[in-house]
Amino acid sequence: MKRKPLYAYYFPNWHVDALNEKWHGKGWTEWEVLKCARARFEGHEQPKVPLWGYEDEADPRVMQKKIATAKAYGIDGFIFDTYCYAQAEYRMRCLDEGFLASGTDFPFALMWCNHDAIYAHPSPRNIISPVLMSGAVTEADFVRITDNFIHRYFTRPNYIRVDGRLLFIIYNVGKLVREFGSVEETARIFKEFRERVRRAGLGEVHLACVPDIIEDLLDKPRELNALLRTLGIDEGVRYWWPVKYQDDRLSVEYADFVDAGIATFEHDAAFYEIPMTVHLMTGLDQSPRTIQSETYENLNTYPWYAVVVHSSPEQYERALRAALEYSRRRDYRGSFVTAIWNEWTEGNYLEPDEQFGYGYLEAIKKVFGVREDD
Repeated sequence: MKRKPLYAYYFPNWHVDALNEKWHGKGWTEWEVLKCARARFEGHEQPKVPLWGYEDEADPRVMQKKIATAKAYGIDGFIFDTYCYAQAEYRMRCLDEGFLASGTDFPFALMWCNHDAIYAHPSPRNIISPVLMSGAVTEADFVRITDNFIHRYFTRPNYIRVDGRLLFIIYNVGKLVREFGSVEETARIFKEFRERVRRAGLGEVHLACVPDIIEDLLDKPRELNALLRTLGIDEGVRYWWPVKYQDDRLSVEYADFVDAGIATFEHDAAFYEIPMTVHLMTGLDQSPRTIQSETYENLNTYPWYAVVVHSSPEQYERALRAALEYSRRRDYRGSFVTAIWNEWTEGNYLEPDEQFGYGYLEAIKKVFGVREDD
């Protein structure tokens, strides 16, 4: 039995971007945040040091190495976090000048991250991070942004399809409902988006979102499922495992974090009517995005969360085996499995580091193998 494809979310902030230079200074990339990270309490493992160094992902040669490594260890494609706002595009040189310019046929898709750009480099303590650029859009903005996606990316022969349908993920559909004025208006706008894709001769869309961030409905499964059904969402994806705890602990053992992550498989199947993907995490430590000179506390607000400690490829392998077993069950309706390629400043990445080398990638290859073409 062939396994489900394993796609890795790709976070693109490791190249020089004009907006980042405006906000943070000439030549700035998020590597600077990683370099400044330090241990904040006993047992805290910082800084994380990339084995490949602090490379420029907008360089096609750098991206070729990333792609070759991903393929060699069982990753079947990248899903790029994509930041296109009403006012401007942000962090797009990685995809356009790195990935696409590399000449690759490696599969890729887009997740439109429609949230605000916030000042989290570093994030103040006990203060809501200032908004650098609003993620709010009008219907006209949405049409313009998605038309760009259609003609610039969906037309590519290596764009990922699910059962023949173009995979497109919208991070926060609840936010769009508020901006468009109603569930019904949002459903109409999504329906017209699908029609624009058809008129472009590209067939159908497999529309996904991250439903577990619609917090006002997370204790109301009937209402949440009705919302997703009305919007025509085809599938739900995860991006995080549970990160909030009822106490003020500074750290959580990775083994316990893995247990919580594995529990999301069955939870999501029972809670959501739409198919939900299985998601995997190598850790969680967002402390690099906080002010390093201040006392670290778990404030249960982003990015001041409890830090996951003692991550290891061995425990990650346990999560992988659980995910593979679950994804092979007949009652698993999800189309693919997801992991994170390079969220370095959130402590969640597959790229090799100085501590474990290629250990997390070796675990993937050991458990999932390299997927044969259909």
